[in-house]
Amino acid sequence: MRKLLGMSLLAALIGTAACSNTLVAPEQYSGFLQDYSRLSEQQSPSGAKVARWVDPDLQVGRYNQLLLEPSQFYPTPQPSPRLSQDTLQDITQYFDAALRRELGKVMPLTDTPSAGTLVLRPAITAVSASTEGLQPYEVIPIALMVAAASTAAGTRDQQVEIATEAAVIDAQNSRVVAQVVRKGTGLNLENDHQVLSVENVKPVIDGWASDMRQSIEQLRAKR
Repeated sequence: MRKLLGMSLLAALIGTAACSNTLVAPEQYSGFLQDYSRLSEQQSPSGAKVARWVDPDLQVGRYNQLLLEPSQFYPTPQPSPRLSQDTLQDITQYFDAALRRELGKVMPLTDTPSAGTLVLRPAITAVSASTEGLQPYEVIPIALMVAAASTAAGTRDQQVEIATEAAVIDAQNSRVVAQVVRKGTGLNLENDHQVLSVENVKPVIDGWASDMRQSIEQLRAKR
């Protein structure tokens, strides 16, 4: 009995650690960004670990507006019975709305790039579901994946993860001035038959948008 309790505690601790991991391994980078070599492990305003780079010469005060490009999936996903095309569209639409809501608080938003404009180019690079506590990145990114091993014949919780990569670009000269790669754990699916919806990833996306807003505020405060 003591051995079983110890194993249960270890499993719980491993599961907690997995849920809190927000770093994407380099071998899981999607190719969406131009240059990953400049990224380094840093802490987001909310305390999450991310891979990020900001041009040391960036002066946010020089920019007076922000253009948000529509978010996209990269690479192009293949819908499945558990991750439909409608859900994929719901996810990008929610990401766009969250970014507009948060970033509009710190910079005027525009649809016309010009001098003094920063462009945010975001992508969602993975959506996965796996038996809770297992590694979800088992094949290509972006595919919805379900771990084959399940001791409860498909009745165990499925851990949902979603990853993003984003670049910030100077609209006048197309120079990349910042970039970030991160992932987050959403709301679990009850089993390997439950369909994934945007509701499962809304908390993660809200956190990403909030961190982006706070990052701009911090950069402004330093300059």
